[in-house]
Amino acid sequence: MSTITTTTPPRSAPSGLALRAGARVLLRQHRAALQIAGALALAGIVVLVGFALRAAQVADTFAADPCSAANVGLECSQPVRNYLDSMSQFSTVLGYGGLALIVLPGLIAAFVAGPMIAREFESGTYRVSWTQSVSPAHWLVAKLAVPAVVLLAGVSVLTAVYAWSRSQSSTEYPVNWYERPVFGALGTMPVAYALLGLALGALTGLLIHRTVPAMAVAVLATGAVAVTLTTVRSALWPLRTAINTASAGNGVDADSWVLGTGRITADGSRLPMETCWQRPHAEEVRCLADHHVTGFWVDHHPASHFWPLQLVETGIVLVLAAAAVALAFRVLRRRHA
Repeated sequence: MSTITTTTPPRSAPSGLALRAGARVLLRQHRAALQIAGALALAGIVVLVGFALRAAQVADTFAADPCSAANVGLECSQPVRNYLDSMSQFSTVLGYGGLALIVLPGLIAAFVAGPMIAREFESGTYRVSWTQSVSPAHWLVAKLAVPAVVLLAGVSVLTAVYAWSRSQSSTEYPVNWYERPVFGALGTMPVAYALLGLALGALTGLLIHRTVPAMAVAVLATGAVAVTLTTVRSALWPLRTAINTASAGNGVDADSWVLGTGRITADGSRLPMETCWQRPHAEEVRCLADHHVTGFWVDHHPASHFWPLQLVETGIVLVLAAAAVALAFRVLRRRHA
C-alpha cells in the first residue's frame, strides 16, 4: 500500500512579527546613515541654539546701553557696529537653517529611492526578505513605517528649534515669516514635505530598479512639487486689500506679505504704481487728477494668514504623499504579486 505524502506551503509570519523583523533589518542595514543624519541634525541644533543665545545676550547688553541703533555718533559707533554685526550674522544663520530644512525632503527622497529600495532590486537582496516569511507588502510597510516615525520625531524637533531661534531675531534684521526659506521651515510644512519625500522616494524606487536613476528622478519629482506649490502659495488663501490715501504702505502692518500695490481711481479701477511718475510735482498732480486717482491699493497677506497658508499647503502635500504611497503599493502588487 503506497503512502501519499503532502507538503504545505510555508506559512507567513504574523503581521506584527513580520513588521518588527523588517524594522530591525532596516535599522541594521542603514544604521550608519541614521548615525550620520543624527549627528548632522544635532550639529544644526547646536549651531542654531548657540547663535540664538548669543544674539539674545548681545541684544540684552545693547538694550542696557545708552546707545541705540539710530545713534551712530562717535561714542556709539563701536557698540552699534557690534550689535548690528551680531544680528546680521544671526539672520544669515537662520536663512541657511531654513534652506537646509527645505532641501531635506529631496535628500530623503533620494536616500529612500536609491539605497533603501532601488539598490535591493538592483542587487536582488529583496528576494532574501521575501523568502523568509515576509510578504512584499510587509516589506514595503516596514520600509515606509520606520523612516516615517524617525522623520516625524526628528523633523518636528528641528522645526521647533528653528521656530524658537527665529523668535530671538531683531527688528533691524528681521527674518520675515513669508520668506521662502523661513515659511518652509516653520509650522507643519517641514514634516509634510519630509513624508512626501519618503513617499515619492519609495514610489520611484519601485518604478526604477536602478539606484542612481531612481535617486535623480526622486529628487526632481520632490523638487517639482515644492517649486510648484511655492509659486502658487500666495493664492492658497484669499488676499486682503488695503485702500488708503496717504501712501502705498499706510494701513498695512510691517510684517505683512505685500504682493501687489498701485494706484486706485474714484470708480475703483486699479492703475500701476508707475502712473504719473518721473514728472515735475505740478505735472504729477495734474496727471493724477486727470486719471481720477484717489489713493493706493495694496494686496497683502497679514501675519494672521500664516496658519491658513501653512495648513492648506500641508493638506495638499499630505494628499500627494498618500497618493504616492497608494500608487507604490499598487506597483508592488502588479509587479510582484
